Amino acid sequence: MSELDLLLQDIHQCTICKGLIPDPIRPVLQVDAKAKILIVGQAPGRKVHDTGIIFNDASGKRLREWMGVTKETFYDKEKIAILPMGFCYPGTGEHGDFPPRKECAIAYRLQLLKLLDNIELTLVIGKYAQAYHMKEKGVSLTALVENWQHYLPSLLPLPHPSPRNNIWLKKNPWFVENVIPVLQTRVSQILHIEENK
Repeated sequence: MSELDLLLQDIHQCTICKGLIPDPIRPVLQVDAKAKILIVGQAPGRKVHDTGIIFNDASGKRLREWMGVTKETFYDKEKIAILPMGFCYPGTGEHGDFPPRKECAIAYRLQLLKLLDNIELTLVIGKYAQAYHMKEKGVSLTALVENWQHYLPSLLPLPHPSPRNNIWLKKNPWFVENVIPVLQTRVSQILHIEENK
């Protein structure tokens, strides 16, 4: 077994958050040492928790559209790694899902990132992932995404693709007009694909 396989085995048997999140504990992530694109998200939602398939929801559908990839490509772990900030569904509160638990990042994140050494592009989705990976103190999500060109070719900050962000997308039409074509081109270059053309 590789170092990554052993680490994933530990993660899938993890009980650090027992009693802090809804049962059953079910870490959901997608990683392989060969992956060239890394998607850094927030935490699984209820549907993802129930099915065990990451981004198996409306957010995933929109993210695949933004990237210009099929489901088959998206779920090919040798091409695309998906590493949420929290691996398990954190539960729901009055205003939607709770933030990702910090325990996952503390226990596993650095070890996982060190083993993903073929990554050419990291998509950093949402404020929790951006706070961790981009270290931009006091900068809003909108400001980070507006400054997207500064982070390429290795990083690209994105808003969350959730339908809850439809208002943000309507207020910021430049995102779909300017960022999405660049994202699709970069993804197709890295993965050597011609999809949705």
